[in-house]
Amino acid sequence: MSYRSDRPLIVQSDRSLLLEVGGENYAAARDAIAPFCELVKSPEHVHTYRLTPLSVWNAAAAGVTAEAMVEALKGHSRFEVPGNVIRDIEDLHARYGRLRLEKAESGELFLSASDETLLDQVAHAALTRDLVGERLNGNLPVAAENRGEIKRALIKLGWPVEDLAGYVDGGPLEVALRGALPSGADFGLRDYQHDAVEVFHRGGSAQGGSGVIVLPCGAGKTIVGIGAMARIGRKTLILTTNHTAVNQWRRELLDKTELTEDDIGEYTGVVKEVRPVTISTYQILTYRRRKTEPFVHFDLFSRNDWGLIIYDEVHMLPAPVFRATADIQATRRLGLTATLVREDGHEDDVFTLIGPKRFDVPWKVLERKGWIAEARCREVRVPMEGELRKRYVLADQRQQFRLGAENPAKLEVLESLLHAHRGDLVLVIGQYLDQLDKVAERIGAPLITGKTPKDERIELYGKFSSGEDPVLIVSKVGNFAVDLPEARVIIQLSGTFGSRQEEAQRLGRVLRPKADGRGARFYTLVSDESTEQDFAQHRQLFLTEQGYAYEIMNAASVIRACHEVTATRDGSDA
Repeated sequence: MSYRSDRPLIVQSDRSLLLEVGGENYAAARDAIAPFCELVKSPEHVHTYRLTPLSVWNAAAAGVTAEAMVEALKGHSRFEVPGNVIRDIEDLHARYGRLRLEKAESGELFLSASDETLLDQVAHAALTRDLVGERLNGNLPVAAENRGEIKRALIKLGWPVEDLAGYVDGGPLEVALRGALPSGADFGLRDYQHDAVEVFHRGGSAQGGSGVIVLPCGAGKTIVGIGAMARIGRKTLILTTNHTAVNQWRRELLDKTELTEDDIGEYTGVVKEVRPVTISTYQILTYRRRKTEPFVHFDLFSRNDWGLIIYDEVHMLPAPVFRATADIQATRRLGLTATLVREDGHEDDVFTLIGPKRFDVPWKVLERKGWIAEARCREVRVPMEGELRKRYVLADQRQQFRLGAENPAKLEVLESLLHAHRGDLVLVIGQYLDQLDKVAERIGAPLITGKTPKDERIELYGKFSSGEDPVLIVSKVGNFAVDLPEARVIIQLSGTFGSRQEEAQRLGRVLRPKADGRGARFYTLVSDESTEQDFAQHRQLFLTEQGYAYEIMNAASVIRACHEVTATRDGSDA
């Protein structure tokens, strides 16, 4: 077996991959395998990836060939790549598109395949036999109302369908992009934003029109959505995470397009307008009076002649919305997200019902080009002492996590970091309201939670952006759709167990490029030798995959360094 000591990757026959960190070829190997492999864990020295059917199918849908995947492994592997792994890649890749969902001239839908045995399998499998009709002209008829469910069932059988049945046009709507903004600044899609729109649209063919665009926060996912609206030119329903995001989409549409206030409606708990462009939230769509009753507002999907539905933060899509989406497969669907990771494991539902990943750009590539800010991530290990340590040892796992998250010793580290970053705009974010209330009282900074009224939120965000209140404390509401481009520092006091998507979203809050060219800083405070530390390692997986290294520091060294920075700055000021 050939051996190359300068190559950092070891490919194993069980489809796991080990990647040594730190060598000169590490970054190149990571970037080469990331499009078709999933990162499983990322301790200091060796990261573990795995090849999965979905990771290969998403790459195939994005245009990555099986040959390119195999060459990436061969080019970076220390040992010869096991033959069964090569065969697995070739087999999995070949499965994507073997089954095609098409539309006859009569308008009927049917499943086709060059392999009749495969169609026989579909016709007889328990998951699919009730979703197809009797063989007709060598194909399997599919009722229009089963278009989503048949795709959902077939991916569970290991056969991802290429949906070529096309879409209804939807009502026409001209969405003209401005060449210059009301502020006078020039406007146009960046190269990667233009490419994302074109890959999604595919010239209006049946091969386009559905799928997911993956870009980091701060890279302009909203602009990609607006570009897709302009390219398609049809009435559009935009679904997003909360009322703050609704307001952000409205502002961006009015700023970047020739649409008017009369063209844009808001369908939320506050206002219910259905207009050519309507912006709503997942929360209102999943509202029902009782668990046994139907969802009150699902008819929004059929209340207008939509030609495009945009799912913002698609990784947050609630399960009931998946069910509704299964019924509207004839409408173009665009998902926008910073990460395809779903903590509930429903990535295959995103793949089948919204569409496969069509486009992504590694975060570090955009950072090198200056489209997002350079970011440094630091995990600060804070000791638990005395009585707290005793309580922790005797608690169950859930209580242990909360005791670690609310460790009072974090407050001294927080105050030291705030002193060192005086002059920067700092977001302090956490999971537990009791903890955040205490922090707000101690440091005298405003706090935004889910209970903060809309008008007050807007006022506090404004004061933060202007620098009047340079420190802002936010609960989980700060994970999504907080448009604060001036923020430079995030200090994370606590998070949602091992949520990788949350870690990505929180870092994204500070990734917009800064006017002074300085980078962003992301601190996460973790109780040492605790379950919180274990969960933190899992949380960091996605960002590690994107090329962000977490510098591990202990609390004492951070406090000492902060005091030195403060003393030097204050001395120079004097």
